Amino acid sequence: MIKDGKGGGNTGLIFEGKTDLPTFLKSQKGYGVESDKVYYKNELVARVFKKHGFYKFLDEFGIDWKSVISKKLLPDDSVYVIINNTMFIIECKFQQVAGSVDEKLQTCDFKKKQYQKLLSRANIDVEYMYLLGDWFRKPEYKDVLDYIISVGCHFYFEYIPLTKLGLPIPE
Repeated sequence: MIKDGKGGGNTGLIFEGKTDLPTFLKSQKGYGVESDKVYYKNELVARVFKKHGFYKFLDEFGIDWKSVISKKLLPDDSVYVIINNTMFIIECKFQQVAGSVDEKLQTCDFKKKQYQKLLSRANIDVEYMYLLGDWFRKPEYKDVLDYIISVGCHFYFEYIPLTKLGLPIPE
């Protein structure tokens, strides 16, 4: 159950979900963010988007989402890492009591495939991951966390190591 959870890979920068990704990156040595563009040492390394911003990125490739999927998906965070030509979709799930988020975790396979349909037109790979609060460490989430891994998605508790995204780590 802890495959991508806290544990190994605890090196480098970590995005904790306590702030949005662009704000976090701006605070790191060597990084700069202008609009949706992420620079490291003045070199463009990534693009970051929230919710509807993802669709502005699709527009740049002439992708009309309505002709590809039937319902608009709004990612909490997404980051296109240029060097590995991959869009990372990041959904943040933090809660203190049981609720509807339980079932939302089971939709990662479907959503990843929807994003793949959209981005295949631009020849961009997709990775889908959850940034989870410690609430989801409870034993009753073991089956759903195992499922997330089994369908090729990922989850992290409280933080995502930026090395997992392929972003440069400041010296």
